[in-house]
Amino acid sequence: MKIGIIIETKEYEKAWNAFRFAVTAKKQGHEVKVFLMGEAVECEGLTHEKFNVNEQLRNFVNEGGEILACGTCLKSRQLDSTEACPISTMIDCVNLVVWADRVLTF
Repeated sequence: MKIGIIIETKEYEKAWNAFRFAVTAKKQGHEVKVFLMGEAVECEGLTHEKFNVNEQLRNFVNEGGEILACGTCLKSRQLDSTEACPISTMIDCVNLVVWADRVLTF
């Protein structure tokens, strides 16, 4: 199955669970793409003693998962794209939704 995940939060536990879901889906053989929007573009590097978002994000990438980050959201925070989270557009978000069999939002 093709699973699209849109993450709009950098709240530790919610973002951590979103990436845990993405990692688990990849491990079960699903194709998974994640689109970071709003404050979620700040997830890379986000750590907490209990909910290490960055670790789960890295696990997802290591499993072959694809992450896209909203360019407008990055720019509004004076952030640059990274190798793990390349700059993307709303067109890319629409394409993810069209591509996916199922879309989840966190």
